[in-house]
Amino acid sequence: MPADLAALAALCSDLAAEHADLDAIVTPLSADGWETPTPSEPWTIRDQIAHLAFFDGEAHLAATSPQAFTEHLAAVVADPDGYMTRSLEQGRRLTPPQLLAEWRAGRETMLAAFAALDPATRVPWYGPPMSPASFITARLMETWCHGQDVADALGIDRRPTDRLRHVAHLGVRTRHFSYSVRGLDIPAGDVFVDLAGPGAESWRWGDPDAPDAVRGDALDFCLVVTQRRHVDDTGLRAEGSLARQWMEIAQAFAGPPGEGRPPGRFHRRLDGAAETGRGDLVRGA
Repeated sequence: MPADLAALAALCSDLAAEHADLDAIVTPLSADGWETPTPSEPWTIRDQIAHLAFFDGEAHLAATSPQAFTEHLAAVVADPDGYMTRSLEQGRRLTPPQLLAEWRAGRETMLAAFAALDPATRVPWYGPPMSPASFITARLMETWCHGQDVADALGIDRRPTDRLRHVAHLGVRTRHFSYSVRGLDIPAGDVFVDLAGPGAESWRWGDPDAPDAVRGDALDFCLVVTQRRHVDDTGLRAEGSLARQWMEIAQAFAGPPGEGRPPGRFHRRLDGAAETGRGDLVRGA
């Protein structure tokens, strides 16, 4: 298999694994559990899964019928708030088992469509068109960070996996976007990123001789760039003014500027957590 096809297949496999981990969290929930509020107020756990299911369907449309998706964008631009509301209402009309079945079927269909694409294809989306590999990386980031909202709502501390590297890479790649989406000038100068992955490896981006750097745990970095934690509630070290400014506004996801989490609302790990029996989940008392 050519290297680019193998890389795309590996990405699709990682996204399927991310789906499966979140699926394992929500499957045992009672009907009332699906209505648990999440930190992304006023969304419930049901809304988080409905959001993922809806946009997995939109991703499938973009991959299989790019012209139809592009034509569809005009309606989205005309009424973005209404569009987002409709995406949630679709999930709210379903029972939890129906929504779970729809999400499962939709994500499998989406992955099959992307696995069949030429890696050089440009797939339309709500921002600039992306390669299939970039698109799947973005879907993995979305699944991981909305899964974090679900985990926070339930008091679950998820064990990090090597899939975080995809999220961290996207976080680094979107540094300039974090400024431009807020109408800010992009500062000159590099910020070196040095992260400790879940294993013994180190993940690094940028010039190690740069005067500004972000150092620390990869999970902390991913939580900050997806705006699931404020940098002050993590162990990240932002060395230099450029690094600190970036960590204050970092945004790895598309769309308008996010508000992020206020400092002090969440800490990265739960105190006194206990094993659940699954190797990748820890549930707090």
